[in-house]
Amino acid sequence: MSRRSGLPRWLEVLLAGCGLILLSPLLVLIAALVKLTSKGPVLFSQRRVGAAGRMFVIRKFRTMAVRSGGPKVTARDDARMTAVGRVLRKLKLDELPELWNVVRGDMALVGPRPEVPDYVDWADPISRSVLRVRPGITDPMTLRLRNEEELMAGVVSDREAFYRTRLRPFKLQGYKTYLATRSWLSDVLVLARSVAAVIIPKLAVPPSVRDIEESEREPRPDHADAGARDVFKTLVRYRRWFVGLFEAGLVVLAHWLALRLRFDGEVPAHEAAIFFKVLPWIVGLRLLAFVPFRLYEGYWRYASIRDLQHIVGAVASSSVALYALVRLAYDNGYPRSVFVIDAVLLVVLLGGVRLMSRVAREWWRPVKNAKRMLIFGAGDAGAMIVREMINSPDHPYVAVGFIDDDPAKAGLSIHGVPVLGTREDLPTIMKQSGPSEVLIAGPRANVAAVRSMVLSLAPYKVTIKTLPNIRDLLDGTVQVSQVRTLAIEDLLPRATVGLDPRPARRLLEGKRVMVTGAGGSIGSELCRQVASARPASLILFERYENSLYTIAKDLADRSHRVGVHPVLGDVTDRGRLDAVMEEHRPHIVFHAAAHKHVPLMETNPCEAVKNNVIGTELVAAAAERHGADRFVLISSDKAVNPSSVMGATKRIDELIVQAYSARKRTSFITVRFGNVLGSSGSVVPRFLEQIQAGGPVTVTHPDMRRYFMLTSEAVTLVLHAAATGRNGGTYVLDMGEQISVLELAR
Repeated sequence: MSRRSGLPRWLEVLLAGCGLILLSPLLVLIAALVKLTSKGPVLFSQRRVGAAGRMFVIRKFRTMAVRSGGPKVTARDDARMTAVGRVLRKLKLDELPELWNVVRGDMALVGPRPEVPDYVDWADPISRSVLRVRPGITDPMTLRLRNEEELMAGVVSDREAFYRTRLRPFKLQGYKTYLATRSWLSDVLVLARSVAAVIIPKLAVPPSVRDIEESEREPRPDHADAGARDVFKTLVRYRRWFVGLFEAGLVVLAHWLALRLRFDGEVPAHEAAIFFKVLPWIVGLRLLAFVPFRLYEGYWRYASIRDLQHIVGAVASSSVALYALVRLAYDNGYPRSVFVIDAVLLVVLLGGVRLMSRVAREWWRPVKNAKRMLIFGAGDAGAMIVREMINSPDHPYVAVGFIDDDPAKAGLSIHGVPVLGTREDLPTIMKQSGPSEVLIAGPRANVAAVRSMVLSLAPYKVTIKTLPNIRDLLDGTVQVSQVRTLAIEDLLPRATVGLDPRPARRLLEGKRVMVTGAGGSIGSELCRQVASARPASLILFERYENSLYTIAKDLADRSHRVGVHPVLGDVTDRGRLDAVMEEHRPHIVFHAAAHKHVPLMETNPCEAVKNNVIGTELVAAAAERHGADRFVLISSDKAVNPSSVMGATKRIDELIVQAYSARKRTSFITVRFGNVLGSSGSVVPRFLEQIQAGGPVTVTHPDMRRYFMLTSEAVTLVLHAAATGRNGGTYVLDMGEQISVLELAR
């Protein structure tokens, strides 16, 4: 078994000796109570097994009546226990004489509890490994089993057998875990927990009999740390009391230091006498003033300027009240400068302990396997991100520096993170800092600036992250959790379209809606947005079974309370169209089924005409025959002055729809938009495939420029046009500037 050293021997002797001296009045009192309330000796002596199997005599205060016989295992309901003994055992005060065993060298302050010889299994390897160290007065397992006697009282069968076969092995496993990670710091914490458990017995939350019976020599993983968690929970519960006691000590310390500073270290007897007389008022007024300023409620690890303001306010107000009280009671017998010095010292002490807590957390917090992040933008957003990285223990990033286009910021630092230079210094910065990711921290930055930053970073092949746009943040603050990978839509040269959804919702709610091409990129997004508007039913018309299954399953997973009807069919099959529309009688038909891959349509023009032109005519006619209220055609900007087969077929589709609109029995509307980012057949999926394959990324012509829009934007436009458009109208989204396809590929 591996073992780390605990407290040094000289420190244990010093602490035990001081404890015997300081606690001598209490020891005398307990001894008198034991002697006066029952017959027999004051101390109980028993042979125990120490380090390396050496026997020694342990001494405790006697807690039982002197009788012969009786069980060796003690339970809460043991009739031999005296009234004083029950109290001593509950508070663990009967073990105070063991400090003498520590001085003698038989025991340590912290270590596995010594066992009587009858219960030591010399053949057990864990038992032998535990006996390599000196036993102690307390240890984590002892804290965990503080109410062992109460636990034993719950055993209905043979208690001694339960102790030998269940509880003793359970303890040994706990000792093994403790010794494997033992250090002087862990022993100090155990001592502190032991003292706290005497003051607040509820700190110990023991295992049940069932827990121990089910342990089978392998305790639950959390048993070793359960005591620490229990202590932490209780300290949090009573935190205000501990803070109040601590701050009361600071109040006394600050005022006494103020007196010593005022009189150069030698406080006159007169002033010292006044100090002790007014000390209760000093503490009372200070602590009372801390209440309205909520000093007991602050979370020190997040101490801020606002906390300092509260401290100054509480100290100033209580100082005025304290000065008035002392002046009225003692006239000119107390120097006024003491109150000023006292106030300054108290502000420093109260603020200092809070600052130390925050500094300790920020400096000593381990960041394992953290990703090195370079932040592009030394502004408010970048500062918030760095502060969040410092404050949050769970994020996977560590900031290595800032880059900012403002040369005046170069050489400065934000929250300890340096501004390494400007964009011109990027080659040197990337080489020296070696980041694995770069964050563009400018939620207010326009798209042109973002694209410029992306182009600057293109040669370095690092992951580029960004933040939500400031309009998407509710309170204007940013957090590490909001960092995301740069998306294609971040490069759109315009704000994302956001149309009022209410007209579309009013149109679709309670209606029967049919979508052709429901499995495509546009059709599937259209189905999702339509389903969210709560139509009476949604008919998914698609000729590819896999695509149809995918969108139907997606809608089912989203738990939309809509009657979804997936239908396999082809838009060029008139009989199938009539059968479906006759059965479902849609109020609104969205026609998204189309061939749209430009190069393929150039080599397959007949199929383009068959699917795009004939299919549109058949769907429009069927919609009119079966009484649809509205028919919406999904068209393309390639229909304007078409230069390709696909564009020409789309232009013919628009002419067909315009011809049907003249009959005015069904409202026919056309929606035209540009390239949809990420849709099937667009350049983006092709670029991503080439990048994942290791390149190269191919572009048809370096000067090619195109309009781009998001799939969600395209569908939003379709729905808005369907709700507000007029019969025969053609609607186009303002798509801003054209984007260079070459830049998009980069």
